[in-house]
Amino acid sequence: MAAKTNPFQFIQQTRAEISKVVWPTRREVLLTTVMVFIMASLTAVFFFFVDFLIRQGLELLLTMVG
Repeated sequence: MAAKTNPFQFIQQTRAEISKVVWPTRREVLLTTVMVFIMASLTAVFFFFVDFLIRQGLELLLTMVG
């Protein structure tokens, strides 16, 4: 059975754990946000070209067969 702590101890332990967290700086948040947008854009462009090539290949194949 789990040990029970009273609400006061729980709050103390929670505050102690929160104080250990290393929060990112504004610059770090900005840089990672920009990197996410860049990577998402590159991924979108990549899949656009893959889709385009597959579509062109299928159209070529269907015109040759049909």
